[in-house]
Amino acid sequence: MLVVVIAATLVVMALAKSHGPHDSAAAATHGAKPPLTATAPRLSPSGLPLAKPALALTGIAAPQLDPITVSFAEPPRAGILFNLNTGQVLWQRNPYRHLRIASLTKMMTALLTVQSAPADAPVLVTKQAVEAAGSKVGVLPLGRHVRLQSMLYGLLLPSGNDAAMALAQHVAGTAGRFVARMNAEAAKLGMGCTRYSSPSGYVDQGNYSCAADLAVLAHVDLEQPRIASVVRTYSAVLPFPIKGGRLYLYNNNPLLIYHYPGITGLKTGYTLAAGKCLVATAERHGVRLGVVLLDSADPAIQASELLNSGFEQVYHQAPIPEQEPPPGI
Repeated sequence: MLVVVIAATLVVMALAKSHGPHDSAAAATHGAKPPLTATAPRLSPSGLPLAKPALALTGIAAPQLDPITVSFAEPPRAGILFNLNTGQVLWQRNPYRHLRIASLTKMMTALLTVQSAPADAPVLVTKQAVEAAGSKVGVLPLGRHVRLQSMLYGLLLPSGNDAAMALAQHVAGTAGRFVARMNAEAAKLGMGCTRYSSPSGYVDQGNYSCAADLAVLAHVDLEQPRIASVVRTYSAVLPFPIKGGRLYLYNNNPLLIYHYPGITGLKTGYTLAAGKCLVATAERHGVRLGVVLLDSADPAIQASELLNSGFEQVYHQAPIPEQEPPPGI
């Protein structure tokens, strides 16, 4: 009799196990909570909830579907070619790889600046700004005020780290508070692999992004008329509170320097750790394309080849003669 009872018990236990809940919905029906990962919000590298990306990249992380195949002898560590309006990805390489981005950081600094202050706002030149390391405007007058739009040119054309510090302090009071706002804005834009640690990107530690996020940011930046106007400018002469009253600035974007047909921007970056980085944008016959290259041996030549491939192979536009930049710039 005892043997029969034990056998019956084992059968019941086996049946209960085989008919248990198969998914979180069934578990919830039976009073159990679904796994935490099913409901937890996706967070940015700074620990902030991520919003929906400001530009949906169609075909991202599916390189086998790319309409363009380009082989480089020395490819960038990461990159993406995309349509600035639709988000269609035309070519990609490691689009979500976290990499240092050097002065591409200033794309976010510029965005927060134009969102926060008018063009004619007076920006105080502080000691911290004047003493900023790396690339500079170089003639910022300590203790004087400079028109914000002039400082924006200094940020984006010669990639002034001194301008980045002055603008950060003007917008948020301190560089630290500005960086917190940078990270909050990145999360708001759905930039899931981006973390900022400075307004300039000069210090690489803890400052990184990916090609996909920078594509989204390029789209958002160019929606701001004040940024779009600056980044397509090769040179500028600006009123400035220095001897002579004028500041002469030149853009270091190689595609602007060598007059790539249809070039509209956007930003360069370089440190030893990040390598040569470039976000370039162009428009031809109503088609707007962008390319992001991170740690590229020849960013100007690679960007030019990718953009040409997009305009000609995908959108069937006739080639336009151009002056090619020399290798390695």
